[in-house]
Amino acid sequence: MPRTRALRATPLALACALTLAGPAVARAQQVASAGGAALARGRTLFDAQCARCHGIEGTGGVGPSLQRPLLGRAPNDTALATLIANGIDDRGMPGAWQLSPNEVSMLVAYVRSLGNRPPEVAPGDAARGEALFRGRGGCLACHVVRGTGGVIGPELTNVGAARGLAYLRRALRDPGAELPAGPGISYAGSEHVRYLLVRAVPMSGPPITGIRVNEDAFTIQVRDTGGAIHSLEKRRLRALEKLFHASLMPSAGPACTNTEIDDIVSYLMTLRGGA
Repeated sequence: MPRTRALRATPLALACALTLAGPAVARAQQVASAGGAALARGRTLFDAQCARCHGIEGTGGVGPSLQRPLLGRAPNDTALATLIANGIDDRGMPGAWQLSPNEVSMLVAYVRSLGNRPPEVAPGDAARGEALFRGRGGCLACHVVRGTGGVIGPELTNVGAARGLAYLRRALRDPGAELPAGPGISYAGSEHVRYLLVRAVPMSGPPITGIRVNEDAFTIQVRDTGGAIHSLEKRRLRALEKLFHASLMPSAGPACTNTEIDDIVSYLMTLRGGA
């Protein structure tokens, strides 16, 4: 959740984090009992450290929504405190090495309080939304849902548990506005914008437009709109454009009414995988 650079999860760091998790959990229980000022401090920490990815009040954004009673990677307070301390490397979430055990305990208590809130109410008709998603919208050409669909875009099987209503609406209207982050390419703890749209122009041959799959100092791998993977040497490219805030996915705005967008959002909210 915190956005500052992570420490590498060495065995010593992990051991320290686990050692700190116990006191943090005990304090979290005390904070939850105390309520009031301690939870307010937890909210202040969350807004400063976590809200950029998880959204104000944990409604979701680049990171998943936290307004749910069960968090898949943190089934109890000990796991949540350890997760906050260590981060999640394969999701681009850095560890909160800069927070004291007491501050971690306040974050744990505040995050747990988010899960006690009433679930968001779907704004439309999920059945109509599914018909649009699978039919006229053609969304399965790029997205996998429960094992069926294309691989160009993110899998959506669990998107209803991971993302809040506001994020889903924004993603349909402006798909390039907030691309998810993944683990760093260059060093541990760095961030890597996933599904980044790129346009590569080889010295010979036609331009290639698609999603960046991987990249290092010398090469870049791109998945084109047909699903084919191209591994390109940068020294053999005439140009390489990285199109931040853009997406291969067209906006639903011109093609759908507001009601239809709400229907699709309502369907996506039902996709909760095993969560």
